[in-house]
Amino acid sequence: MFELLFQYPRAVFSKGEFVLMGGWPRWLLPLLIVAGAGLIAWLIRSRLKDAAEGVRTGWRPAVLWALQSSLLAALLTLLWQPAILVSTLKPQQNIVAVLIDDSKSMAIADEGAPRLQRAKETLSGGLLAALEKKFQTRVYRVSDTLERVAKPETLEAKSGSTHLADGLKRVAAESAGLPLGAVVLLSDGADNAGGIDLETVTELRTRHVPVHAIGYGRTVPEKDLEIVDAQTSVRALADSRLAMRVTFRQNGLTGRRGKLVLRESGKVLASRDLTLGAEGSRLRETLTFNAGGAGAKALQVAFEQVDGDTNAKNNSTARLLNVDNAKPRVLYLEGEPRWEYKFIRRALENDKNVQLVTVLRTTQNKIYRQGTDGPKELEDGFPDKVDDLFRYQAIVLGSVEAAYLNTRQQELLKVFVDRRGGGLLLLGGRASLSEGGWNRSAMAELLPTVLPDRKETFVRDPANVELAPAGIESLITRLTENPAANAERWKKLPYLADYQDAGTPKPGAAVLASMNPGGKGLMPLLITQNYGRGRTAILATGGTWRWQMSQPVEDQTHEMFWQQLLRWLSADTPGRMLASTPRPMLLDDGKVKLTADVRDKSYLASADARVEARIIGPEATGATIEMTPDPVNPGIYTAEWNAEKQGSYIAEISAKRGEEEMGKDTVAFQRQDGMAENFHSEQNVELLTRLAEQTGGRYWKPADVAKLPQEIDYSGAGITVRETRDLWNMPAVFLVLIGLRAAEWLLRRRWGIV
Repeated sequence: MFELLFQYPRAVFSKGEFVLMGGWPRWLLPLLIVAGAGLIAWLIRSRLKDAAEGVRTGWRPAVLWALQSSLLAALLTLLWQPAILVSTLKPQQNIVAVLIDDSKSMAIADEGAPRLQRAKETLSGGLLAALEKKFQTRVYRVSDTLERVAKPETLEAKSGSTHLADGLKRVAAESAGLPLGAVVLLSDGADNAGGIDLETVTELRTRHVPVHAIGYGRTVPEKDLEIVDAQTSVRALADSRLAMRVTFRQNGLTGRRGKLVLRESGKVLASRDLTLGAEGSRLRETLTFNAGGAGAKALQVAFEQVDGDTNAKNNSTARLLNVDNAKPRVLYLEGEPRWEYKFIRRALENDKNVQLVTVLRTTQNKIYRQGTDGPKELEDGFPDKVDDLFRYQAIVLGSVEAAYLNTRQQELLKVFVDRRGGGLLLLGGRASLSEGGWNRSAMAELLPTVLPDRKETFVRDPANVELAPAGIESLITRLTENPAANAERWKKLPYLADYQDAGTPKPGAAVLASMNPGGKGLMPLLITQNYGRGRTAILATGGTWRWQMSQPVEDQTHEMFWQQLLRWLSADTPGRMLASTPRPMLLDDGKVKLTADVRDKSYLASADARVEARIIGPEATGATIEMTPDPVNPGIYTAEWNAEKQGSYIAEISAKRGEEEMGKDTVAFQRQDGMAENFHSEQNVELLTRLAEQTGGRYWKPADVAKLPQEIDYSGAGITVRETRDLWNMPAVFLVLIGLRAAEWLLRRRWGIV
């Protein structure tokens, strides 16, 4: 319909330049239009003097003037010979690259036939012949690699992954210096290498090469359950309780029953029976499990026993967990003998993975130390040197006033959290928080709340506790596995022996638990916040000891809570060397990036270290590579490596400065082949459309590709010739002229002034 009215394709108007070919000056055209409009206004006014009042005044004369002036403007414009200049590709002097997705997802038969078969039918149905008639056509298969093919019929959709960006880059590289007019991509858009990056799009746009994408496959899968993501810690202490947060979606299976199971080496760690909910939306479930002993572990989470699912291959996924046998040290400074101190120490006695070192002020000038590694440790009280304080991974401050720590010690605590990455917990007490002057100390900015600017915030009255919304999924407050049962368990805990007003939570803080003292309304009890590289928390009571005293001896609630809280406080505190990788699971792609964050003894970024990664993999695979410093981020070192074989790998990264050993850390990663194409297998219309629009092309449905060769004619890339297309003889122009004149006549007739 568009070409019927406007004589040329849309591309002519979107990519062409409007010009006037007449020999008269251009400035004369608007002058004549304005003069003609004024003359028409004078004529209408003079002719309507004797007309009826309703015709002579109001909006009707203005309508007639607008119609007549528009008609005059159109006729005058035609006299100036309007045209459009457009660049077209010279026949047989330009290259068109045809890329056919040959990955496994193209073998899916979700629209009556396999996607690849439908792509072949599109080409053999006339598209390829039409392209070859106008252009030099090159046909490629694109999947994990790019390869030129003689006949599309030989493709079999057996490749394990799709890397569209790499394929487009290689096409652009191969055609460098050649007249590449356009790229035609036949794909379902199910790219599993991170999508189309900005670098690829920029390169194509710089050369003005449009990508025309032809999409195949359903946009919504039929009767399919898919795990979209699974998140858990990449490292943990031995025997820690962890959470696996599983995100999944389903189509056509609402109301079906399924079982979500988490395994490690075939052993079931956790499971949950589920009824599948709303179709199309992303659903989330959390499984909690025990990390077990030290070592690198491959965790597999999967849905089982789901009837009617047409693609069971995307019902499971794997994650790596590195369990560390380290024993973080927590320094607990208590300002007075009290029950809370005694019961916290008792709660940590059986935790083999956290060492609690305590300093108790018995009198104003005397301290009592427990859990130290020798008689010299903490003999002068709380540390005031970097080397001494940074031996610990977390600090707990009990009922002790801010003035007990000098200015240097307070500043050192700020550095401990911010730069060292340690954890800091403040407990409630008669000399704590605002009562102890912490609201006016140098450490106030560390805390997760704005402390009240007043005294008498500590009250020795009972207070009931309950979980806040943020605490329902938190591992700190997880006493039982079921979230609803866990919330009820907290409500049934014995009341606290005392409570303290912790103030107003800061915007970035999370309230995990609340308390209700004597029906006065909810107040924050346990508040956490990330600060710099570390984390801080407030527990606004010194009375959790009643959870142990007022319950049966076999009840482990108090022990469990304190062990989980102190593990959270200390487990993520990094050493001087912190190794990581953004993708520990490599699906059908062995490219891995290793990163090391290296610090000196004061935990300042170290830019002059020598960092090596020693990689050990399956079948004696391995390598030793030197990591290079990041020029932008001091202390960050990176390296890239290719894991060519399937299996698990361990990278041990070490740093030296001269002869000084700065630290070691390990990171695990795993390559799995044949998995990537099972996920996100529906047509990714968004990716294909965005790629086409950003490069100046179009997204096409297979039924509409007959006009594609004509569209490519106007790409503007390659070897082009400028053509002039007249606009005066378009059917739309004559329809506009006739319409304006007919509208005026009909209105005159209706108003009785013909």
